[in-house]
Amino acid sequence: MVIAALGATPAYAQSRDADPELEELIPDSAIADPESWAVDTEAARTPEDAGPDPDTPLSDPPEMTLAWPEEDLDIAIEPLEEDPQLAEDLSRRNERPAADLALPEMAAAEEEREERTRVELSKKITLNYPESFADFDKIDEFRDRFLALSDIETLADGDDNLAQLANRARADQETLEQLLSVYGFYDADVRQRVRTPAEGEGSGENGAVRPRDARFIFNIDPGPRYRFGLIDLGNLAQTGADFETLRKAFEIESGDYVSEDAIVFERIDLDVALGENGYAFAEVGAPDLLVDHARDEADLNLTVEPGGKYRFGSVVSTMPDFLSGKHLSEIARFDAGDLYKESDVEDLRRAILATGLVSTLSIQPRETAPPANGEPGTVELDVDLTEAPLRTIAGSLGYATTDGFRAEASWEHRNFFPPEGMLRVRAVAGTQEQLLGATFRRNNWHGRDRVLSLDVFANTIDRDAYEARTISAIGKFERLSTLIFQKEFSWSVGLELVATQEREGTLDGDVGPRETYFVAALPGRVLFDQSDDLLDPTNGWRLEAWVSPEVSRNNGAQSFYARNSLEGRYYQPFGDSVVLAGRAKFGTIQGASLRDIAPSRRLYAGGGGSVRGYGYQQIGPQDDLGDPTGGRSLVEASLEARVRTGLFDGSLSVVPFIDAGAVDTTTTPRLRDLQFGAGVGIRYHTNFGPLRVDVATPLNPRPGDSRIGVYVALGQAF
Repeated sequence: MVIAALGATPAYAQSRDADPELEELIPDSAIADPESWAVDTEAARTPEDAGPDPDTPLSDPPEMTLAWPEEDLDIAIEPLEEDPQLAEDLSRRNERPAADLALPEMAAAEEEREERTRVELSKKITLNYPESFADFDKIDEFRDRFLALSDIETLADGDDNLAQLANRARADQETLEQLLSVYGFYDADVRQRVRTPAEGEGSGENGAVRPRDARFIFNIDPGPRYRFGLIDLGNLAQTGADFETLRKAFEIESGDYVSEDAIVFERIDLDVALGENGYAFAEVGAPDLLVDHARDEADLNLTVEPGGKYRFGSVVSTMPDFLSGKHLSEIARFDAGDLYKESDVEDLRRAILATGLVSTLSIQPRETAPPANGEPGTVELDVDLTEAPLRTIAGSLGYATTDGFRAEASWEHRNFFPPEGMLRVRAVAGTQEQLLGATFRRNNWHGRDRVLSLDVFANTIDRDAYEARTISAIGKFERLSTLIFQKEFSWSVGLELVATQEREGTLDGDVGPRETYFVAALPGRVLFDQSDDLLDPTNGWRLEAWVSPEVSRNNGAQSFYARNSLEGRYYQPFGDSVVLAGRAKFGTIQGASLRDIAPSRRLYAGGGGSVRGYGYQQIGPQDDLGDPTGGRSLVEASLEARVRTGLFDGSLSVVPFIDAGAVDTTTTPRLRDLQFGAGVGIRYHTNFGPLRVDVATPLNPRPGDSRIGVYVALGQAF
């Protein structure tokens, strides 16, 4: 072979711009006479380069030290022992579909052979899994959790690019694998594919394909679902007679399907059960789950140290002059000697915080006597308190076309008389009312949610119905229903002493004479509550009865009568977004004529908490001047539908309603005198109750009735 690449071109002198390294390799003589520099490669080949001659016989082979086997030698090949795990892994590998590797039509045929289920979770995400996995008992929960955690869904943006979507798809693939392991699928295989429309069929201009057109398909092969193998609960057996009860609280048994959620929840249940059965110092460690792929099982180890069993001793306060241990024992729901319960400790914590007197709080059990001879020990509760700000100054200023100007101010000290003795001084200055008063209130008096109060005030009232100058003293003892403990039964009893000068309404200075009344009353109230919420009930009922036997002295004449009322409320849900609420009230005054009853003690109706659409106290009989006179009987009824709209994250409700009410001078109301009002309201639901705005109009107005009434308040109308 002759290399003649240079010989085929004329020879030229080297350029001055030539690469210096090339100048060293190609001398000027080669440029001048390239043919003489050509090499005949065939002639230059050496004998060694030619290799062996195929016609030359082989030389004698070198001496061999291994004897050549005879022809009749029988060679037996023993088969290798089969590895069962390797065989199982190869079997699973062969069973897996090759959808991601095959052509589209081949993938479709494989999926059809596998009888797979395809579920479109959203416009961007599709899950594809075997029919057997579709029968998984928590498949709906699995899909919902994945969709809530999906980066593709939660981070979707119109400006996404393909790189962002690819990263999110990989993250979603890992999320699916993690979720599958939560439900015990530890051999799961998850693969993802992306599909985009053909050019011209996209969402861009002229059908251009954009990143947002991508659709992601996740192929899931879950593999076997593992079961629990051995379950070790540490030293739980040391609880002796309580072991069976406590073991039942941990509802995981060998052979159950593995669920990491169940481990978390059952660990909490066991911890709670220990605390509720006297084990004040029990410790439940973090779970340890050992997954054995050879057995398709997982062994669970949970370190449990129950400690001893205890009873309550006394409650010890770090601030005895502020909130004594004795007082804290009175508001606790346990007595010394009761079996220790963690829920009782937590309830006491909430009750102390609810007083509003402390800013920080800790409660720690302390052993004072260890368990001995099979009997529980004793623990005292050390309550460490930090005092909160106790004084409050408040004020409000307002104006209404119906009520005129009103200003109110108050000063309050919530622990003026320890423990929990509140003193409040308040004053009101307004067009229709002026007041100066003081209130003493002792919360949790000799028991939880029992309140003793004394209210002393002097006020003047100038309303359409009457004018009054009053001095009152009202003492009351009551058992309240609270947000911490909504009670099925609550009550109050009291004593009321009133001295009042009153006269009926006036017009253009034409007034009647003032009459003086001295009234003593014994008001009492009972409430049966079967509703599901104190501030915003959606289900159940309430029934309240109120009675106040009274003696009144006026112009030397003495009258005995009883003011009574009965009110029922009912709440019925329809689906998740509608509650139908109804209310009916009946009131009567028995034993005296209307003239012998002070105007301020009579019955009235109308207003935001009564019949909406009418002014305050405007329903009922009227005098010649058109002012309400009140009556001896009352009936009210309301019906409204509370409809959640879904707006503002479900916080806004729309409430159409209709109200009716009547007041009569007779002791039994006459339904022919019913006044009707209807309207619509909105409710904005907060964590302390709904904010209410209602707009209503009278349906059968009388002369002088306003056409529109607007009512704003906290809480439902009833």
